[in-house]
Amino acid sequence: MIIDKAEVIVTSPGRNFVTLRLTTNEGHVGIGDATLNGRELAVVSYLKDHVVPLLIGRDAHRIEDTWQFLYRSAYWRRGPVTMAAIASVDMALWDIKGKAAGMPVYQLLGGASRTGLMAYGHASGKSLPELFDSIRSHQEQGYRSIRVQTGVPGLKAIYGIASQAADTADGSIRYDHEPARRGATPTEEDWDTRAYMRHLPGVFEAVRNEFGPELPLLHDGHHRMTPIQAARLGKDLEPYDLFWLEDCTPAENQEALRLVRQHTTTPLAIGEIFNTVWDFKDLIREQLIDYVRGAVTHMGGISALKKTLDYAAQYQIKSGMHGPTDISPVGMAAAMHLGLSIHNFGIQEYMQHSAQTDAVFQQSFTWENGMLHPGDQPGLGVTLDVDEAGKYPYEQAYLPYNRLADGTVHDW
Repeated sequence: MIIDKAEVIVTSPGRNFVTLRLTTNEGHVGIGDATLNGRELAVVSYLKDHVVPLLIGRDAHRIEDTWQFLYRSAYWRRGPVTMAAIASVDMALWDIKGKAAGMPVYQLLGGASRTGLMAYGHASGKSLPELFDSIRSHQEQGYRSIRVQTGVPGLKAIYGIASQAADTADGSIRYDHEPARRGATPTEEDWDTRAYMRHLPGVFEAVRNEFGPELPLLHDGHHRMTPIQAARLGKDLEPYDLFWLEDCTPAENQEALRLVRQHTTTPLAIGEIFNTVWDFKDLIREQLIDYVRGAVTHMGGISALKKTLDYAAQYQIKSGMHGPTDISPVGMAAAMHLGLSIHNFGIQEYMQHSAQTDAVFQQSFTWENGMLHPGDQPGLGVTLDVDEAGKYPYEQAYLPYNRLADGTVHDW
């Protein structure tokens, strides 16, 4: 079964997505997600100029061989652009293999290990009443686990708060669903770590008092704390029994997690900006984290992330796959198939895409009673409507960045 056509399709139904579409000589079509938020065109060029010419004429059945060929033959390995490109090829080939076999991808990965995937949603608010309303809204949508992000007094704009200003005049794009703003330059936001650390424990105390002890609560620190600050926050949040504290300190400094681990029993999750198993290797082996936050789209696809999670399973570390709306429905479907099949599934991030996006990417997955399921269509279960995608041309957009009060650039 030979690949005889490869197309790179860019569409922007409210936000930018990059999709690789492969077609075989037998007429099977597979699609893969290559989206890299804020740097989409770098992946487009990598695919069009360097990867697509290598795919034509290859056997679509040889997924592992193709993965190794694209990874090792480049010599200059890893990095988000390279791995997003490889991920799209990997997903598209699994999609094709599933269609050729007449089976959903999770069956090819060993079958289902559970009936569905517990998912968490993103509740947020600039104030406690607004936050409480957001939590209730997510519960009404079926979420059984909730990520809590809060405004901080004195700061104008903070990552993850839905009600902050959005791109569109009518506010139809939620800031937490798409923080990348249209325009030629990134938006500047303000930050104060000490103010954040003073404020956050009181927020979680209020949420627990309002919603009780049973609701699983998560929080994302978004790489903004030093190791000792992260250790202190983890300890301060222990009374509120978090499901996890995510990205508490910059992921590049992996030794920092040793210090955090020494001071707190709050579970830790990290890895959404990682690209390969090598980024996780020491964190898993030393048991410095509890959840692997890798994204199928950013880590080289289903094949690579499955190996990482199989390694994590030896240390009782579970999955917490990245799943915001900058992962397209194709990447989300791939994560669902992988999550359904592995034994050490933990939780799946799930932010619902816009109606425009759902019209471009038609999906078979289900969302019922707080549980996701990828569906039983052959392959990944997502179809790209090329005509619909063509209605939404690429629009330049950048993620924001932070500055401290003295003007220093800080992690956003």
